[in-house]
Amino acid sequence: MKSQLKKIKLSLFIVMYSAALLLTFPQNAYAMHIMEGFLPVKWAGFWFVLTIPFLILGLRSIQKTVSANPSVKMLLGLAGAFAFVLSALKIPSVTGSCSHPTGVGLGAIMFGPMAMVVLGCIVLIFQALLLAHGGITTLGANTFSMAVVGPIIAFVVYRVMKKIGAPTWLAVFLAAALGDLLTYITTSFQLAMAFPLQSGGFTAALAKFLSVFAVTQLPLAIMEGILTVVVFNILAAYNKQELLELSVITEEVPK
Repeated sequence: MKSQLKKIKLSLFIVMYSAALLLTFPQNAYAMHIMEGFLPVKWAGFWFVLTIPFLILGLRSIQKTVSANPSVKMLLGLAGAFAFVLSALKIPSVTGSCSHPTGVGLGAIMFGPMAMVVLGCIVLIFQALLLAHGGITTLGANTFSMAVVGPIIAFVVYRVMKKIGAPTWLAVFLAAALGDLLTYITTSFQLAMAFPLQSGGFTAALAKFLSVFAVTQLPLAIMEGILTVVVFNILAAYNKQELLELSVITEEVPK
């Protein structure tokens, strides 16, 4: 019982520390949650439909993981809280979106990308309803960019880096940072598809959105990568058994 309380307190500390650290950096930026009503109906519906199969796979993935390892429920909640805190740090922009970290890399590394589809979608729903961040009509598009593409990239990068023998800290850093960057690139594609320019069409619009986002999202991605490494190392020290059960780390202490 005492051990569980210690882990809960540690988890709360990690989430609060994450928020405090990110808030100490300037956040004047552009990027990812597309706001309520910004997308045309046909594109909003398209991204909803495209996201549904991933949500179904995600629910199955979580059920399978929790059934096999009931002790990881707290870590699952922590992954969701981490994503909520980081992705809630936002500044509105003239493009109808906002800039923020995503926080999905940590959960993707621990539970796989499909689990983060569900957690990310829940995070986006709460943010839309409670923080007016994003929206319900754009939930499909935001979920696809932040909770489908981001986690898949983070998971693949982490596994590939570990397979080639890279240090754990580097694998975690690159997974979180590249997952963040690919989220903003996906959002750029979504906005360019919905709003092609009269001169240059989709290609010109994509270049415009990428250039607007890149200036601020690149440093945010680096910050998120560093913070994810810090949190992962804390979890590896205090929740080693759970990470071993999830096959995230080996018996060796992560380098």
